[in-house]
Amino acid sequence: MAVSTRSLGAALRDLVGAERVTDAPDACEAAAVDGRRPRWVVRAASVEHVADVLTLAWSERLAVVPRGSGSALELGRPPERVDLVLDVRGLDRVLEHNPDDLTVSVQAGVTAGALADRLAGRRQWWPVDPPGWRGRTIGGLAATGAGGPLRVRYGTMRDLLLGVRFVQADGVVTWGGARVVKSVTGYDVPKLMVGSLGTLGILVELTLRLHPQPPVEQTWLALFRTPEAAQAFTGSVLDSTLQPNRIEYLNEPALRACQVASAPAAVAVGIGSVEAAVREQGEILTALAGVAGGAATPVDAGFWARHDAALTPAAGEVVLLVGSLPGRLADTVRAIEAAGAPPTALVTGTAALGLLRVAVTGADVPAAVRLVSALREFTAALGGHVVVQAGPAAVRTAVDPWGPVDAGPFGLMRALKDEFDAHRVLNPGRYVGGL
Repeated sequence: MAVSTRSLGAALRDLVGAERVTDAPDACEAAAVDGRRPRWVVRAASVEHVADVLTLAWSERLAVVPRGSGSALELGRPPERVDLVLDVRGLDRVLEHNPDDLTVSVQAGVTAGALADRLAGRRQWWPVDPPGWRGRTIGGLAATGAGGPLRVRYGTMRDLLLGVRFVQADGVVTWGGARVVKSVTGYDVPKLMVGSLGTLGILVELTLRLHPQPPVEQTWLALFRTPEAAQAFTGSVLDSTLQPNRIEYLNEPALRACQVASAPAAVAVGIGSVEAAVREQGEILTALAGVAGGAATPVDAGFWARHDAALTPAAGEVVLLVGSLPGRLADTVRAIEAAGAPPTALVTGTAALGLLRVAVTGADVPAAVRLVSALREFTAALGGHVVVQAGPAAVRTAVDPWGPVDAGPFGLMRALKDEFDAHRVLNPGRYVGGL
């Protein structure tokens, strides 16, 4: 039987403690998602807190939005409703580090920066580096499927997540995957959680695959007169014996934002290994840039930090992820320009995988919709996609942020949502097709 709002508030306080629950108007306004203000904000400090809150939410049909650092609240559709924001930043412990096995288990509220600092003493890292990665929580990075330049060598979140512990919408705590690299028990469950935006369960613990940090890493910036030359260079790098950590395309505005030499197009290539190997590969890289009609020079150690800062979304910025093909890099850049992206737009991306990121500041809603629509028309012929990764709610209401999905895959997603969250408690309406 449903109870009153006052009784629900009291029940929440009984579950997690009065100091961890608030319905104060200013706190609820600060926690609003796309203008939808919750009735309560709850700060969980344990797995039991998350489970107890979801058990109550399930029985009372409350809509729960899980929140970590809040870095990706503009990903997806505006939620249908928000009754309760569940803040999981209090789950911030590193549970177990096995340096010999190259694994670590953490709670979901641990930030990637805190984990990096913890692992640095053993010369290990978890190479997931989307914009703003240091301040983002591990659980949030998994829930959004975020990635950055290092995926060229180390793969994506799906490759680096071994196991999860999550709380289902009805409050049941569930395990999936394993704590070791070789086990395949429950292999698909962690992958199911990656990118699901917290619509199938709230992640509370994650076991991650680590890698040794390279003894030396150096980045070269290859400058070109055209995107076509940058594409040719990228292809030659991929066809060579080089083993880059990152291959990142940058247009002229992105170069300026990174405070490096300017050119119409550029490719930043990072190489990590022992010193002699890095030096030898740098010589090969420089020669390949010359063959493609450009010039490559080393950049300082702060380049990737400036790159990260330049790409961290600003308020009101529209950010698109454009999935194309590596062999159509130049065509995609030209399509972005032809679709109406302003000259100031930052176009960057993982050139080796055909993934480009377009960041536009100050675009009005009609202009943003035209840009997305034109790029979707272009990428459709390539089997690609365009996702609105961030932007004002008005933009994400006017145009579907996820884009079209075939009936077969969408039917499977709907069935999974019905299986995991039949009452639509978790993030209702934010995911593909309004799931």
